[in-house]
Amino acid sequence: MNKNVSIIGVPMDLGQMRRGVDMGPSAIRYAGVVQRLENLNYEIDDLGDIEIGRPERVSSTTPHDSLRNLKAVIDANEKLATQVDQVIAEKRFPLVFGGDHSIAIGTLAGVAKHYENLGVIWYDAHGDLNTADTSPTGNIHGMPLAVSLGMGHDSLVNIHNYNPKVKPENIVLIGARSLDEGERMLLKEKGIRVYTMHEIDRLGMAKVMEESIKYLKDRCDGVHLSLDLDGLDPHDAPGVGTPVIGGISYRESHLAMEMLYEADMITSAEFVEVNPILDDKNKTATVAVALMGSLFGEKLL
Repeated sequence: MNKNVSIIGVPMDLGQMRRGVDMGPSAIRYAGVVQRLENLNYEIDDLGDIEIGRPERVSSTTPHDSLRNLKAVIDANEKLATQVDQVIAEKRFPLVFGGDHSIAIGTLAGVAKHYENLGVIWYDAHGDLNTADTSPTGNIHGMPLAVSLGMGHDSLVNIHNYNPKVKPENIVLIGARSLDEGERMLLKEKGIRVYTMHEIDRLGMAKVMEESIKYLKDRCDGVHLSLDLDGLDPHDAPGVGTPVIGGISYRESHLAMEMLYEADMITSAEFVEVNPILDDKNKTATVAVALMGSLFGEKLL
């Protein structure tokens, strides 16, 4: 792992409807992430939070114009893409804290231009593969993976002035258990590799990660981890906006992060959807920081 890490906070809740996830970066910092990584001998540069506007939250009524807070989401992701791009140009590891998952649009836009074949591990209960035509809500936090594949509103797809950011064959979705019909169709059409909770239960997390690591290592020159805390079961991570029961356990998630560290393949990462308002004594942010510890090499012995 690159020992020089730059932290970027993105306090945005405009990609969805539930307030509070904009406080996620602060909650993660409060849970001690900087000290945790410094104790692992990483050099940390906390760049603070990207400034997010506070526009009036307006909902449209038809599927074709229902992209909630579109301009504000575009503006925030353009800023994020520029900052992530600069961090990588400085040979540092970008570690991004959300904020809702729409921020992955900007993270991937800043990361992908530095790689010929960027791999993506999408650790999430959801596919985030909707477009305006398939989304039942108009929430952009359900669209970032589709946008990064070059599908969706032109202004989102072309953030940082290029598209697509990733190829479908370079994506692994882990933990899926809530997919809309349009997402199911797209996953099959594009041949995206998916490990639903069925596969995790049946194969075990160790096998899922072994297969995912082998699959991406053979084809990618860098791998981005996009970890949505709702990928975990709500018992372990209650402070998220869209919890889905029957998720990945705390221990399984640690194993996944430990195996990614051992594989020495993650070149950028983001942790998103921590919502302190919905949480219990900052439990979810504490879980996020613990998982970062494992991802960056923390061991019991």
